[in-house]
Amino acid sequence: MNDVSKSMRVNFRWYLPLAASWVLSQERSILQRGIPLTAAELADARYAGVTHPGRVRLSRVEEIPLPSQPELRAMAEGMQLTAPPVRGLTLRYGIYICAEYWGQRECVVHKLVHTAQYERFGNVSTFLECYLYQCLAVGKIAAPLEQEASTVAQRICAQAGPLDGTPAGFTDVARERPFQRAKTRR
Repeated sequence: MNDVSKSMRVNFRWYLPLAASWVLSQERSILQRGIPLTAAELADARYAGVTHPGRVRLSRVEEIPLPSQPELRAMAEGMQLTAPPVRGLTLRYGIYICAEYWGQRECVVHKLVHTAQYERFGNVSTFLECYLYQCLAVGKIAAPLEQEASTVAQRICAQAGPLDGTPAGFTDVARERPFQRAKTRR
């Protein structure tokens, strides 16, 4: 285990409020200047389990912004959250999509599944605690929440044509979620 990884494990709880604050500030920015989902994307969001798809906004960027705080940058890099190819970043209802992936359905749907996960966990801090812990423990690619997003996006995108109604043979993702909302500590 390298020094950065060891430091992150020891100081994990210290990072969470900083990370949540950064996520909320980025979300605010995207919600102010981002674009709403198209009709097809709204349908995909519902299939992905998003409760409030009308709140989601997308922002096209050349590259995903990183936190200015050195500690958060080190954490993101140490967890390989910034390792290419980074297609986008979900910040609850605000989603950054890299320009080279703009318009790619599977990328947007994958990010929408993360929005549904934020909703299930009830707040930004609780989602981040689970997601970042998973990334720290087993790596981003193997993290269960990341695996869920990939699996659901592939299933939704495997359906042919526009999603005007429920595709034939489509299973309601909202009933299948393996990761239920975490209980909030009081």
